[in-house]
Amino acid sequence: MNGKYAYQTKSIWPLATLFLCATFVDPQVAVFAQDELAKNAKPSIVLMFVDNVGYGDLGCYGNLKTKTPNIDRLASQGVRCTDFYIGSPSCMPSRGALLTGRHPVRNGLNEQLWRQDDLEQVGLSRDEWILPRYLKSQGYVSACFGKWNLGFSPGSRPTERGFDEYFGNASGNCDYYTHIYNGRNDLFRGIKSVEVEGYSTDLFGNAACEFIRRHAEDQFFVYVPFNAAHYPNPKNKPPGDPALWQAPDWAFEVYGESPETLDERARYRAVMTALDAGVGKVVQTIDRLGLSQNTIVVLLSDNGAFMIPGRGLECGSNYPLKGGGTTLYEGGIRVPCIVRWPQQISAGSVCGEPLVSMDLVALAISVSGAKPDSYRKLDGLDPMGALSGQQSSPHEFLYFHYGGGSAIRYGRYKLIRPSKGKPWDLYDLQTDIGETKNLASAHLDIVELMRGEFERWYTDAAQ
Repeated sequence: MNGKYAYQTKSIWPLATLFLCATFVDPQVAVFAQDELAKNAKPSIVLMFVDNVGYGDLGCYGNLKTKTPNIDRLASQGVRCTDFYIGSPSCMPSRGALLTGRHPVRNGLNEQLWRQDDLEQVGLSRDEWILPRYLKSQGYVSACFGKWNLGFSPGSRPTERGFDEYFGNASGNCDYYTHIYNGRNDLFRGIKSVEVEGYSTDLFGNAACEFIRRHAEDQFFVYVPFNAAHYPNPKNKPPGDPALWQAPDWAFEVYGESPETLDERARYRAVMTALDAGVGKVVQTIDRLGLSQNTIVVLLSDNGAFMIPGRGLECGSNYPLKGGGTTLYEGGIRVPCIVRWPQQISAGSVCGEPLVSMDLVALAISVSGAKPDSYRKLDGLDPMGALSGQQSSPHEFLYFHYGGGSAIRYGRYKLIRPSKGKPWDLYDLQTDIGETKNLASAHLDIVELMRGEFERWYTDAAQ
């Protein structure tokens, strides 16, 4: 992109035609010498957490316009979850739930702490254990590359919470090229501010690949919370520069678009395709090193796409779901999730069991042999039986509470109160995934059962 809106970097993807070729190596072909010892080893874990990507944003979830061939390939090699939920429909509490395995109501971080700069925040309570701390006891090396957004004051930073390495942006939606957040540099290595040129998706993906190469013979946990595809923030731009979705030139060329286009949806598609390439690089590194058979790769979004008309933010898709980020309708909390583990999960499978992001901590604890902390109740449960198609969901109920709104899922039913003081609405998600027909008056017994269960859970979790 040229002119005063240009943010140029040298890209390792100079030609759109090269990108469109498969960047994955087939896991079966890439296995060099995985003998019985390797099969019995504890698996490494790569957890990629994308930002504000909606249920309908990916090709493998039905999007016919956005090109995501690498993510689609990953889905064809593992299991694609259709009923996977996030702990909260907002960035910060969603991340706290993912890494602690505990609901935001229980871990105490159930809001966006936007009134205070992240560099001054405790954020997630320092008493909370996060995933790398559990895995360290089993000899895992761990790293975080990308958006932290859980507090960055001394004692709250990733390398002070259990990660061995960190490189990323401390806050929320920094600029993709300048890495500015609210007027200051937001890029850090360890605990030190650094200035590094490059497109953030490439920087974080490349850092993850380099770490995996260095630790190919170790058990590792790599957390890659990409800041894409978070919407652009005018506060991160110099005066007079527009807040536009940012992507490398090649990502526009994939669609036959000019990098100068002002079409917001075209620009968003380019961001998504650049994100897809970043995911592809990470998975390709795993495959080329012969690690695919015993590495669990997870890709999921932190919440649904934001649907805010008039601000250029309604470019993502949660189709066919209702609502979006910060709401407890399905479009805010049901997200794309793909899991690949060839040893345990059949390629090309689909999981329709209700699962939640907190389950990933329980999964990691289970496969690593780590011990949960007896003083901290986990809300996540081991999902492997459901992911492998051998069992139903380990959850009878799933619970949600954010911004005064509350919701609970029970089998096919979803009970939701959009805000405090509003009546409860009941939807049958099996026949009405878009939450269009309120069945509360016709099923008072189900409403009462689910309402009572939610109140019981909330009383326990909020203690």
